[in-house]
Amino acid sequence: MSGGVQLAPSILAADFARLGEQVADAERAGVDRIHIDVMDGHFVPNLSMGAPVVNSLRRATRLPLEVHLMIENPDHFIEQFAQAGADCLIVHWEGMNDLSRTLRGIKALGRQAGVALNPATPAWALDEVLDDVDQVLVMTVNPGFSRQAFLSAMLGKIARIRRMIAQRKVACHLEVDGGIDHATAPSAVAAGADLLVAGSAIFNESDAVAAGVDRLRKATRI
Repeated sequence: MSGGVQLAPSILAADFARLGEQVADAERAGVDRIHIDVMDGHFVPNLSMGAPVVNSLRRATRLPLEVHLMIENPDHFIEQFAQAGADCLIVHWEGMNDLSRTLRGIKALGRQAGVALNPATPAWALDEVLDDVDQVLVMTVNPGFSRQAFLSAMLGKIARIRRMIAQRKVACHLEVDGGIDHATAPSAVAAGADLLVAGSAIFNESDAVAAGVDRLRKATRI
C-alpha cells in the first residue's frame, strides 16, 4: 500500500463531449486512478457505459482504470472488461451467486479484485472474502445516480472495516464512493478510508478539474 489518500475521479460526472480531455486534465492534476461506473438498469435504476468506453480510456490515459460493476450477472462481462483494459474490477456483494468464484475469476485474468457493499449491507458480509480482495468499496450513497448526499451513518461501517483489515493484516484499499467532496472527505478519511471516489467535486461546470483535485487533496491532509 502506498502512503497517503488516493483519489479516483468518477467519469459518471464528467462531460462526455470532452471525456478524453477531462481525464487528461485529471491525470495532469495528479489523481491516482480513474473510476468507471457501469450500470445495467436492473441492479441499479440507471444505465451507463460499457466496455467500449473502457477501451477508449485505456488508449487515452496511463492511469489505472477501476471498473465498478453495478450490474446483474457480472461474471458474463468480467473477461470483456478485462480485455478492454480494466486494471481493477469491483463487483457488488449483493449481486453475486458465488462471490468467491467471481473473485478467483478476476484474479485469473490478472486483474485486481474488489467488493462493493451497499449502505444496507453490514461490514461482516466481508468476513469470508476479505483475504481474497485487493479493494473494499463502501457505498456512502445508494448506488445508481451521481450528486447524492453523503450518508454519514456509513462512517461507523468504514471504521469497522478498517479494523477488520488491520486485524487480518490484509493488503487492500478501503475505498469510499458517494457524496465525496471537500466537506465530507475528511470524515471518510478519519474513519479509515484511503481511497476516495469523487464525481462532481472534480468534474463540474463551475471549476477546473485541477482546482477540484487540489481542494480534495487539501481536505484529506488530516
